[in-house]
Amino acid sequence: MAGTHAASAAAAGCQVTYTVASEWPGGFNASVNVNNLGDPIDGWRLTWAFPAGQTITQLWNGSYTQSGSQVTVTNVSYNGAIPSGGSTEFGFNGSFSGSNPKPASFALNGVTCTGGVTSPSPGGSPSASPSASPSRTPSSTPSPPPGGTRPCDIYAAGGTPCVAAHSTTRALYGSYNGPLYQVRRSSDNTTRDIGVLSAGGAANAAAQDSFCANTTCLITIIYDQSGRNNRLTQAPPGGFSGPAPGGYDNLATATKAPTTVYGSKAYGVYVDPGVGYRNNNTNGVAKGDQPEGMYAIFDGTHYNGGCCFDYGNAETNSRDNGNGTMEAIYFGNIKVWGYGAGNGPWIMADLENGLFSGVNQKYNAGDPTISHRYLTAIIKGEPNHWAIRGGNAQSGGLGTFYDGKRPNVSGYNPMKKEGAIILGIGGDNSHGAAGTFYEGVMTSGYPTNATEDAVQANIVAAGYR
Repeated sequence: MAGTHAASAAAAGCQVTYTVASEWPGGFNASVNVNNLGDPIDGWRLTWAFPAGQTITQLWNGSYTQSGSQVTVTNVSYNGAIPSGGSTEFGFNGSFSGSNPKPASFALNGVTCTGGVTSPSPGGSPSASPSASPSRTPSSTPSPPPGGTRPCDIYAAGGTPCVAAHSTTRALYGSYNGPLYQVRRSSDNTTRDIGVLSAGGAANAAAQDSFCANTTCLITIIYDQSGRNNRLTQAPPGGFSGPAPGGYDNLATATKAPTTVYGSKAYGVYVDPGVGYRNNNTNGVAKGDQPEGMYAIFDGTHYNGGCCFDYGNAETNSRDNGNGTMEAIYFGNIKVWGYGAGNGPWIMADLENGLFSGVNQKYNAGDPTISHRYLTAIIKGEPNHWAIRGGNAQSGGLGTFYDGKRPNVSGYNPMKKEGAIILGIGGDNSHGAAGTFYEGVMTSGYPTNATEDAVQANIVAAGYR
């Protein structure tokens, strides 16, 4: 649900787009984009009235107050300045009862949305003269975030540095200038590392296209950008044997998930059932009940009900070693273990012998069906505390779908994490799932919501298309 309104002020104008990104019984997640069409703004205040008694419960990238239906959101330290033609965005979680209609109008810095741009008159008194079209239009091609900041720079600044950083689409540190992944072509079985176009930039997809022309290429290695060598390679057999020779899992075809980041072509990791990557001998990944965080960008429209499309912490022997020996992001619509609201898919935590959508072993209403084309999925855990967060990787902020104690069944407090890393499979090498992975990291320590909100803003700025 989206509504667009134009606001005007002296020598200024703006456009406000209000979008409900997801909705579940009694709750919703929304984003608000403020696009400045006029003179530069240094400090902003956006006000509106909810038409049906909705209430904000959590907001990011801004500060808010609410009195009855009246809402005021003001900038925070890092987003107060909006240049001409620029925009800022904040998001929030809210609650409602009955219906959830969009606000009818907005006001920016006290000026009600009118559909025009106001310019100062020669005598100094502003006169409202609606313009047929804004004089400045923001570019549809995103540019890299200022200063070269990338997700792992943000995590490090928050005191929870990356211990693994995997992506086939872009650098996850502003200074990273090494290989992202390796491909092997079937015509002669030679390999080629695929790096970035520039430090901190997008993948050099042209190098892959040239190397793989007129043949098939498979992704053989997904390198770790953290410097800890926690790279992902072809998953070995475990509790289940894979379909490749020796019981290994299949490798992903390198061209099945084309995408765009920073306006440049790139490729994701397309996981068909039978494809899997793993590292059972890692460096620095959380073990036991140590705190950690992780996020991944998935294709929210590519999933199934197989077990299990995971990214995260797993057993080091590729077998089911009991409750609490895993902590990984799961995405899909399987209902054998846990599930959330609606028909799925859901972001859940694979903690071994259970996919958890909250504190309960089975159903948790607060975990919504979420299926954005590009999806940010987050799981994080520390002693007797964990959380699920998620949102649209193309716009808006993050919703918090669970934040509380470990599951109310035995074996998960304390956790017994082992520190392997998996992608596309379950901890015991169950390989029946489907999904697409673009980027993801794992951290040392439990990240704050503010750190993750900043990472989400960086992901949105990367411009996945």
